[in-house]
Amino acid sequence: MKLLKTTLFALLALMSVSCQSKTKTTTQAQSEVEVQDEKITKAELQEYETAYFASGCFWCVEAIFESVKGVKEAVSGYAGGTEENPTYQQVSYGRTSHAEAVEVYYDPEKVSFFELVQVFFGSHDPTTLNRQGPDRGPQYRSIAFYKNEEEKKIIEAYLKALDESGVYGEPIVTEVKPLTTFWDAEDYHQDYERKHPNDSYIRNVSIPRLNRFKENFKDYLKEDTH
Repeated sequence: MKLLKTTLFALLALMSVSCQSKTKTTTQAQSEVEVQDEKITKAELQEYETAYFASGCFWCVEAIFESVKGVKEAVSGYAGGTEENPTYQQVSYGRTSHAEAVEVYYDPEKVSFFELVQVFFGSHDPTTLNRQGPDRGPQYRSIAFYKNEEEKKIIEAYLKALDESGVYGEPIVTEVKPLTTFWDAEDYHQDYERKHPNDSYIRNVSIPRLNRFKENFKDYLKEDTH
């Protein structure tokens, strides 16, 4: 009986860990692990193409896309809503119409937009409405954003192929939306998984999710992330 209670307590503790519950101050977040960080400026990224996706906690999504060859940088932020200058506290508690999202800077000669769409759908469960893993609410919904008609056609064609294949066993609920404005998240959210490997959410949710992606998309990975 004691073993059963201990196991149940551990499971409940794991379920309670969510991206939403992590509302640390900048100082707290940066104090966990010191990482030598060479920040890439937006000016240095102007030569790259951009793509935008939302599929749960942006800590996880950013780490996944940054492991993909041809991706120079992924930035955590907010998109899909109408409010201006949203904050993490507002978005993570569902007080806006935005979702946690990422801005992906990529070299189209090394990775195509179509391949990024494959990465997007292959790295999360697009059948769960307003939920991804332990994170619940419309702020964690699945969205594939497009900037032009060509990107829209690519997303919709791939989405149709997935639906017709029945690979997920359930209807896909991913939204396909035009990108209006992307708002960068606060600085302490950027590269959060890399800088905070001992965070309980990172250990229990982000890293396992990243490892599942790596196992299924080995040919898409940068050499140093195998």
